[in-house]
Amino acid sequence: MAAAARLFLRRRLSTATATPPSPASILNPSSPTTPLSSREKTRLAISLLKSSPPPPPDQILSICRAAALSPKTHLDRVALSLATSRLSSAPDSLRDLTSSLLIPQHASHAIVLFGQANLLPDAISTFQSSPSTQSLNALLFACILSGNHAEAARIFQTFPDAHNVKPDAETFNAIIKSFTESGTTRSFYSVLDEMCKKGVKPIATTFSRAITGFYKEERFDDVEKVIELMKKHGFGESLQVYNARIQGLCKLGRNDEAKALMNEMVKKGTRPSWITYNHLIYGYCNVGNAEEVKQLYKEMGKKGLSGDSSLYFTIIFHLCKAGDFDTALGLYNEIAPKNWVPCFSTMKMLVNGLAGSSRIDEAKGIIQMMKEKFPDKDEAWKEVEEALPQ
Repeated sequence: MAAAARLFLRRRLSTATATPPSPASILNPSSPTTPLSSREKTRLAISLLKSSPPPPPDQILSICRAAALSPKTHLDRVALSLATSRLSSAPDSLRDLTSSLLIPQHASHAIVLFGQANLLPDAISTFQSSPSTQSLNALLFACILSGNHAEAARIFQTFPDAHNVKPDAETFNAIIKSFTESGTTRSFYSVLDEMCKKGVKPIATTFSRAITGFYKEERFDDVEKVIELMKKHGFGESLQVYNARIQGLCKLGRNDEAKALMNEMVKKGTRPSWITYNHLIYGYCNVGNAEEVKQLYKEMGKKGLSGDSSLYFTIIFHLCKAGDFDTALGLYNEIAPKNWVPCFSTMKMLVNGLAGSSRIDEAKGIIQMMKEKFPDKDEAWKEVEEALPQ
């Protein structure tokens, strides 16, 4: 971000609670000669949408329109999702947002946002105005987001014929995901049969989702059946499937079995990904095994793997919880250049832990860094600093 934009962003964040944002503030950060790029507008829009208290609905609409958000980029999708969360109690404003920015060009994304806001009638109406395989898949996903699995089943069974839409692999995979989340994974078998009858070839996701669901329901015999079905359909145990199995075991607290499965996978020639380690690390974090977490993290580094921000801050949190503030600090210093946004409570735990170990200067150094990087949290960090031992 340009220097002028960064300066303006700090000013906007520090006054967000006092001064309502306006379209002009996004389109024109400092002067007409220094406009922000599309990405910079979106980043600023996200910051304004995150302000506390949140902007009122009309200003949320102004922010999104001024930033000209589009679901074509990941960052814009994040902003749209955040705006939808803010507008969940103002459905008319959300309808205004989708009609002005998404419909008809991006109807499928509008359907998903309606699902996020638990406005399924609007999602269905949007689908009916533009029926297609893509919008059908979006509608099923909207049902999943809203937790309405009965409606997902009804739509899957009746809408393709009623609207002359041909389901594809993603359609079938979506309803399988709905089954796994509603505890009815055994319906997978009938869905797989229907796929074959309609000439839709299953993919690895088809099987990995079923495996995830059967682990969740602790139907281990069905896991083995799905693996055999995979072989019958010409699939070996791919990395995606191994990851699903490892995640399923870790969620059940069977971390050692999951780790043994990873070792077996490696022996068979499949290289683990950072996601493989992510599942294992989360599993061992959940049982408080900090030593195993540190060992797995070291293995990741040796293999040249790196995870996302959530993984690193989860490790930092659990290291602090275990009282290992030295390793937690080292890990944060390692990822600090990435400019990821840490959880305030995690960093506060690290600061207080260092202060409690008579490392006041290091604690204050982190506070200063947090205040510089995230000026919207300046007041909260001042309170933390004032509470430190003098």
